[in-house]
Amino acid sequence: MISGKFWLQAAACSAAAFLATGVTADPTEKWCSGVTIAAFPGGPQGGVFANNVYNGFRQAELDLGPTVTYYFSNWDPNLMLQQIQQAVATGVNGIATYGFAGEAATGPIVQQAFDSGIIFTTLNTSLPDSQAKFAPNGFGYVGAPNYAAGHALAAEAVKRSGVVAGDSVFVWGLQGQGGDRGQRTVGVIDAFTEAGLNVIYQEIDAATNADPNAGTATFVGLMGANPGVKIVVTDHGGLTSNVGVYAQAAGLTPGQVYFAGFDMSPNTAQAVKDGFQNLVIDQQPFLQGYLPILNICLTEKYGFSGLDINTAGAFVDATNVDAVAPLAAVEIR
Repeated sequence: MISGKFWLQAAACSAAAFLATGVTADPTEKWCSGVTIAAFPGGPQGGVFANNVYNGFRQAELDLGPTVTYYFSNWDPNLMLQQIQQAVATGVNGIATYGFAGEAATGPIVQQAFDSGIIFTTLNTSLPDSQAKFAPNGFGYVGAPNYAAGHALAAEAVKRSGVVAGDSVFVWGLQGQGGDRGQRTVGVIDAFTEAGLNVIYQEIDAATNADPNAGTATFVGLMGANPGVKIVVTDHGGLTSNVGVYAQAAGLTPGQVYFAGFDMSPNTAQAVKDGFQNLVIDQQPFLQGYLPILNICLTEKYGFSGLDINTAGAFVDATNVDAVAPLAAVEIR
């Protein structure tokens, strides 16, 4: 891989040549043809959130023209790590994946990729140390700043729900996953703690991580044991999509408990309309698929440095869900 310094020097020389000659570049269809990319939607094929990312990948593949191979990982960091190693071994031009396994496990593979001339970039969950090292060579990040997103969701839920210090809240998250992904759950817990709330925490187990329906009994049992819970945060797109199921299984009525969570889906949009889901932070996962493919193409073809884009800029609630629901139905939002 050519160093970031060389790219900058080459770009400066090219720009000077264009200015001197008056030459302009014509738009080119499928300008990324010939580039091979390994892309990771994250979850099971057809799963919530993963499918939105996959749709973004596929649209970028159609628009730009690279050849993309897809790896579905069932939200399993260890499986994803193995698949990333497989992708490096195939000698693709670029890899777009999540940083679920963290720096200690993934950093050496990132180094190996760039040493082999493979562009490595992340989506949804960052690898900040690797990004700082390899950003000039194309390492970017497309997604939410995870701690800040978790903190913002919980703080907004506190403000809107009217809870007071001493009230109980339930956080169902992935703090134990560590790394940047775990920091989103930490952000939620910190915001609730700062508000003086009693936090009841439950780690999402592997079965529920892969299939949200597997967590129904867990939710019913926890709510039965803690009838005073005022807010529930589901720190997982799949679990957020299942809020209507959880609430009804626990015998809750719309509005009885304030539900806040991450990521839109058809079921989540319906739960908002039905009054079960009160607040959603929309990460716009379609962009987390589309833009990393663009990132790799821009670096491979033109030597651009990595993109760094925050996709989580808005909340969805009952006041604006009608604008988002049609796009959620086709898994774009």
